[in-house]
Amino acid sequence: MKKYICNVCEYIYDPEEGDPDSDIDPGTPFKDIPDDWVCPVCGVGKEDFKEDEE
Repeated sequence: MKKYICNVCEYIYDPEEGDPDSDIDPGTPFKDIPDDWVCPVCGVGKEDFKEDEE
């Protein structure tokens, strides 16, 4: 699964890890995260993330 990076703070959402603090289970693809989820570091929305090229 592809990782996504925040354009603002460079936090990387890794689907294999999920975001347990926001109740996003490991194995959850970025597209399946609720639309109201925000970056756990800087608080921007999903629209401010891009697919990680690495």
